[in-house]
Amino acid sequence: MPQIELNFPNYLQTLIRLALILTLGYGGQLLIRQITILFHRFILPKETDAELERRNETLKHVVRYILNTLLIFIVGLLFLSELGISLAPILGAAGVVGVAVGFGAQSLVKDYFSGFFILMENQVRKGDVIEVAGKSGLVEDLTLRYIRLRDYSGQVHFVPNGLITTVTNMTLEYSYALIEIGVAYRENLDEVLSTIAQTAQVMRQEPTWSLKTLEQLEIAGVENLGDSSILIKSRWKSVPLQQWEVRREFLKRIKKAFEDKNIEIPFPHITLYSSQIKNITQSKETT
Repeated sequence: MPQIELNFPNYLQTLIRLALILTLGYGGQLLIRQITILFHRFILPKETDAELERRNETLKHVVRYILNTLLIFIVGLLFLSELGISLAPILGAAGVVGVAVGFGAQSLVKDYFSGFFILMENQVRKGDVIEVAGKSGLVEDLTLRYIRLRDYSGQVHFVPNGLITTVTNMTLEYSYALIEIGVAYRENLDEVLSTIAQTAQVMRQEPTWSLKTLEQLEIAGVENLGDSSILIKSRWKSVPLQQWEVRREFLKRIKKAFEDKNIEIPFPHITLYSSQIKNITQSKETT
């Protein structure tokens, strides 16, 4: 039987190969998505702990970002090659330009290296509340180049990783609700400490707050003898991100407990003296 040969014009063959490259690139993106899912499901630790889950989500996001970047680079090179553009001069020029640009992009390289170690050392995860480079807030996004924070007022801060020298993570593994309470000097400290402990115990017995606190209230004792009050310091170990809610609720209950037992929470007093009265007194003494 005679063989049938299909002869397509060169430009049509090029278009077919370009379409094939784009199709393979799209398939590669789908494959990367499945790889990151498998990475999250089988390679990372199978834990139900919320801390590890947030770390795993962050790592999955970064791995997907790196693989997609490599895929785009490879697809771009293949695309240029099919268009008949020689890659050797481009790669050579890119090397020369890369050296020149490298001196001006040192901060960018520093951002990527810092971001890599921040992720590998598990310093920050999405959902943490941190303070870095003078800014604090909730971590909404974390990449190899920057950390995006949203503070309590809703303002968003983009902090390059290269500027980060110290990370203060307020929600890593667990948190502490720091509580300072001032009472009057005339109050019985034993009664005050007992009231604080009883209030904390009752609060922790409630299901809502037993889930948000990890231990009983830790009372350190008298922290300072102030001008108008005795400062009592304590802390409550709590679930991450719940320390502020625990503190607000406990302070509200302490105020009510002190009112029930007539324990005074002092406030500064100012005594005003009238110079006019003093002058009248002095004039009477002269006569």
